[in-house]
Amino acid sequence: MRFWRRKSSDSQVEATGAQTVETSTSEPTEEERAELHEQTDRAVERTRRGFFGRLGALFERADFDDSLWDELEEILIGADAGIETTTALLDRVRQRVKKEGVKQSSRVRELLREELVAILREPGASPPAWARSDIAPPLVILVVGVNGAGKTTTIAKMAHAFKRDGATVILGAADTFRAAATDQLKVWGDRVGVRVIAHQPGADPGAVAFDTLAAAEAARADVVIIDTAGRLHTKSNLMEELKKIDRVIKRKDPSAPHETLLVLDATTGQNGLLQARTFTEAVGVTGIVLAKLDGTAKGGIAFAIAHDLGIPVRFIGTGERMDDIAPFDPVEFVDSLLA
Repeated sequence: MRFWRRKSSDSQVEATGAQTVETSTSEPTEEERAELHEQTDRAVERTRRGFFGRLGALFERADFDDSLWDELEEILIGADAGIETTTALLDRVRQRVKKEGVKQSSRVRELLREELVAILREPGASPPAWARSDIAPPLVILVVGVNGAGKTTTIAKMAHAFKRDGATVILGAADTFRAAATDQLKVWGDRVGVRVIAHQPGADPGAVAFDTLAAAEAARADVVIIDTAGRLHTKSNLMEELKKIDRVIKRKDPSAPHETLLVLDATTGQNGLLQARTFTEAVGVTGIVLAKLDGTAKGGIAFAIAHDLGIPVRFIGTGERMDDIAPFDPVEFVDSLLA
């Protein structure tokens, strides 16, 4: 599924000396839509077979009575949708059921589907930065998250996806706290075939970010993805470092970073909400990447993120291969869960 497209006007390239990112006004091709469906379906297979699989039995009954609301609540909370989100969701569905005088289980299922999609769409009113035409290159993406969440692997997958779509990508190894983090990013950079800007272990991460942007400017790169530390001696140290990186990026480009993506391990469930709140307070997270979604039966965490935090999910991890990352589509996600 393509999510980055380049303007191909030679006159523009000659006039500006750079390629630009544009919003694609065309609908996804049938092949792209099929690919997205297959990836999303694979990512939520365990959740569909687990907690959400129980929904099928509920809606097989011809009539839907009040005794089933408790079962619905138990299923959603068990799938990590969270109490607050589950309560709000079922209140919406109840109101519509009452207003319409619904008795048929099939219609309740459709109302539930519509409200699940609505929750996921609420925070995503604005398109992701890579789908906008008003951002001059390079597009700058800052990636944050705790160690072990799958941050570096996600960066590699994103770089691979952008490069596959024709973008020139440069990575910044600003997690200088761990020497292994820089080495790991360099290995992934070699595999993907993209340049990695790195300093010595313990170097100033802000300096790495600055040099990465300078290198991107000199090379007329399309996309910059900057890795950051996931753990320092104290949480306050980590957050102050992230704020500093953000300030350094803004000195180079006041509009950047154009996206700040938080990578969450989907298998951690509700703990991910606590991480998201902390990182959002420090650097203003604009989107979530749900890594390892294929490894959990509790994919309902996506609904809690969207409802409780008001942050859109931008990507989902769909497996371990380099191509196993997909743009998040609320309709595809919900339909795969309820299939």
